[in-house]
Amino acid sequence: MFNANKKMLNMAIYEILKERTDRDHPITQHQIGGILEQEYGMKCDRRSVKNNIEYLMDAGFDIEEGKYIYLKNRDFTNSEVRLLIDSVLFAKNIGANQAQNIIKKLKKLGNVSFKYHTEYIDSIGELSHSDNTEIMASREILHQAIAQGKKISFYYNSYGTDMRLHPRKDKKKKDRVYVLNPYGMVASNDHFYLIGSYDAYNEISHWRLDKMTNVQILEEDRKDISEIEGMSNGFSLPRHMAEHIYMFSGKSTRVKFRTTVYMLDQLVDWFGKKFTITKIDGDNIEVNVGCNEMAMQYWALQYGRDVEILEPESLREKVIEGIRKMYDTYGLK
Repeated sequence: MFNANKKMLNMAIYEILKERTDRDHPITQHQIGGILEQEYGMKCDRRSVKNNIEYLMDAGFDIEEGKYIYLKNRDFTNSEVRLLIDSVLFAKNIGANQAQNIIKKLKKLGNVSFKYHTEYIDSIGELSHSDNTEIMASREILHQAIAQGKKISFYYNSYGTDMRLHPRKDKKKKDRVYVLNPYGMVASNDHFYLIGSYDAYNEISHWRLDKMTNVQILEEDRKDISEIEGMSNGFSLPRHMAEHIYMFSGKSTRVKFRTTVYMLDQLVDWFGKKFTITKIDGDNIEVNVGCNEMAMQYWALQYGRDVEILEPESLREKVIEGIRKMYDTYGLK
């Protein structure tokens, strides 16, 4: 909403065209004048409306001018806006109130008929969203720290039996302050993660943004990523994501396993195309992939009916031990 300032007249007209018109919903100069007077407190004649529309067109706005007027092209199509809204609507990693505010802004990017096709958005309160209200602010701080090459500090939280987030404690039972070298952020398995390194371990680690609170930028410069073990040749985000399917920290290793051709869709979903088929025997295949060992252990147990770990032997034994524990848990002999 604009105040009654004639200098803002052209932008008020643009807002009217953006929110109320498209090819199927044109408007007249007379109608624009009426809206300006009733809703914006700006009284002007048709000539002023026409002149300001021409100013907008000269500035590059794609407006159809004539008896009927409408905004022809927009930055986003309705389908693109709906895709953006859905990505927020079903994001578990931001709070419900934040999601509602973002969606409210995104809906304005659609054309005049868009609002009639988004009734399902009202169900957002019934969907699962993070309890952490600091996520969006934390993202901004982290982007700034990464750009400036500075270390950060933060609390890392876990849920208690009261179903609330609580900072993890140190040995003295005080809220533990973590200090990290931040390098980037990624989205994986419905969560945002910070990729960084903890000086005490000198390796890449992952931290969920929805578990981080009180994020602060420190004066100290972060450690160069080339100083971290295994990163002397630089950091490859696509390779890193393919090798850390559950975002566990730790080293990656080469894994060989046996599965079937019917698992290929799942393999591509989880590893991209960063794996090699080393043997084909009918419907059975042997696959070689680089992956974080703990992540691979969980993945192999998840697909245990269709996957057999062959190498390394240490990982195979961990999977077998996991199966034994499941047998004991369910009382099987």
